[in-house]
Amino acid sequence: MNHLSPPLFGRLYGPRGWTAIGVFALVLFGLFPLLNLVVPPDSPFHLSAYWITLIGKIMCYAMVALAMDLIWGYTGILSLGHGLFFALGGYSFGMYLMRQIGADGQYRANMPDFMVFLDWKEFPWQWWSSDSFWWCAMLVVVVPGLVAFIFGFFAFRSRVKGVYFSIITQALTYAAMLLFFRNNTGFGGNNGFTDFKRILDFPITTPQTRMALFLITGTVLIAMLLLARTIVTSKLGRVLTAIRDAESRVMFSGYNPLWYKLFIWTLSAVLCGIAGALYVPQVGIINPSEMSPANSIEIAIWVAVGGRGTLIGPILGAGIVNGAKSWFTMAFPEYWLFFLGLLFIGVTLFLPEGVVGLMSRLRARLRGKGAMEQKS
Repeated sequence: MNHLSPPLFGRLYGPRGWTAIGVFALVLFGLFPLLNLVVPPDSPFHLSAYWITLIGKIMCYAMVALAMDLIWGYTGILSLGHGLFFALGGYSFGMYLMRQIGADGQYRANMPDFMVFLDWKEFPWQWWSSDSFWWCAMLVVVVPGLVAFIFGFFAFRSRVKGVYFSIITQALTYAAMLLFFRNNTGFGGNNGFTDFKRILDFPITTPQTRMALFLITGTVLIAMLLLARTIVTSKLGRVLTAIRDAESRVMFSGYNPLWYKLFIWTLSAVLCGIAGALYVPQVGIINPSEMSPANSIEIAIWVAVGGRGTLIGPILGAGIVNGAKSWFTMAFPEYWLFFLGLLFIGVTLFLPEGVVGLMSRLRARLRGKGAMEQKS
């Protein structure tokens, strides 16, 4: 063993990083379940189901921001269509949740209500084996990954890049949104999937089930962060960064950027699909609006606000923007979009490195002041 090379965990994060992850895990797995399940509802310290759902939703968004950072922050590929992969994962798992309703729907049939309303007599082909949890869990990974691989292969092989690639991804997600709005596609039309009852035969609205989904979401978020950190600190990560900074030089060095870009692009789509699958049972709905171009643009804003190319920044950005969105949509619903636009413009002009970059500059300034005081 080479004792000069640090252990894997040491390479991923330093003491401060692991301390922050440990504190987050302690709050997530210890404090939140205690406040939600043990503290009485009439106590001021009780954490309501509303907050559990909101935080769980934001953690799902943080996964999407992390996936976006891998391709935009580290590889230089700006996608304006990542909402498509998020929605595909949600729909893939939503089919299973709809089958779990059984005969408890409005029409008391063993088919989803929208199918009964449309007078369908049997499930369409894409619903085959959708009553199996593991089959739908596999679709959550395979469907977004396959769509991303096919699209990315032809786009990257044709050397489409920059603003042209961004426009094509936005057109792709917009076309998919229009397709899913159609009733004959078998995905509920504009209403999508909702009114879920059970998951793995457990009632989905009980506090225990909600907490289980919340904890699973937090665990997956931490796992995705460690996976992303492993990638960007490896040789693969260095190649991806080189592709971002000077793709032509990478080609002259003997590397084929196609397969590196295709790998990280497909992986990013899969991570978005997993986030969508965890989002649906917690929020209770999935519909074509998740594929809207505006949603995909908002994902890019999360990354920009937090600080792209940092991993932890996009997670913070997703929390900041969506936390502000929850407050603004309740207090000033008509001004939310204006605030979002001003936030993006302000970050672009004054905080090009995002919140993480601002924090780094503040720490450097404080260290400089401390050093000057010691000299004096």
